Amino acid sequence: MTEQSKIDRHNAKPGSLFERADAAFGLEKMGGASVPRNLPVAPKPAARANTAPAPAPANVPTSPPAPAEHVAQSADTQIPNDPAPKPAVELRGQRLEIDRDLLHKAGLIVPEDPVTGLLEEFRIVKRELLADARASSDASARRILVCSPHPGEGKTYCASNLAIALAAERDVEVVLVDADLLNPSVARRLGIEAGEGFMDALSDARIKPEDIVSPTDIDGLFIMQAGTSTSRDSENLTSARTGEVLDRLTRNAPNRFVIFDTPPALAASPAAELAAHVGQALLVVRADQTGRAALDDARQLLSACPDIKLLLNAAQFSPSGRRFGDYGEGEE
Repeated sequence: MTEQSKIDRHNAKPGSLFERADAAFGLEKMGGASVPRNLPVAPKPAARANTAPAPAPANVPTSPPAPAEHVAQSADTQIPNDPAPKPAVELRGQRLEIDRDLLHKAGLIVPEDPVTGLLEEFRIVKRELLADARASSDASARRILVCSPHPGEGKTYCASNLAIALAAERDVEVVLVDADLLNPSVARRLGIEAGEGFMDALSDARIKPEDIVSPTDIDGLFIMQAGTSTSRDSENLTSARTGEVLDRLTRNAPNRFVIFDTPPALAASPAAELAAHVGQALLVVRADQTGRAALDDARQLLSACPDIKLLLNAAQFSPSGRRFGDYGEGEE
């Protein structure tokens, strides 16, 4: 067995394993290292912050949180306001004076005259058109085409009276456009000198339509004449330029109406071509003249317009018994 007795290192023979190890490694001097005296003093740890909210002072009311919009306005990056709406195009043609004597002779409404049965009748017509236009968000609803199946049924008479009646509305502008390119008659009926007009704006892109729409001495009434007719009138009406011109007249102008006096639907193509650019059409038929077949054909030609209304002209009776213009002073 191996001896387990304790070996005396101090009495070991010279040159023994212990002696050599002691000489080489200094086992006598082995021990813990001394601690330096100039060590830096560690800072004391900071006291932990009290995360609990401090109680509000007694009897001091607390303010409610600021509204969200106020906070947003005080921030560095503010929410921009909506851009201001663009103004409508100003109609700045040469001012015209309407001949009141010609209005009387033509049987048209004269704004300065007392209220007549004719005015009351067109007030009823315009109320229907105004209501439908204001109920629609589409600007085309404020573009109204006035047409008839055949010549001589009163479409220019009705278009002129409607324009004068509409112009009497407060804060309303009415542009009467003579779109009867074959037989323009608006200037002649109103007693104004012929000049540039609708077809000039369509054929020449350099002409701004607002420059040839003339204010008149009837408040709210503007006139756009037919202009110079050419062999390419039909092609000009079907071009993209027509939409651009009409959009410019009604854009950003919710109280501006455009009334077109067109050729008879069964006599020429402009009425059918303009029907695609308007939101309402007034089809004038004469009580003692227009036939049912002609009425149906005219309605078919104007079918591009979403809302076609019928106006019975020269009627000698009213199915409801309603009659205007007979109520005067002294009557009850």
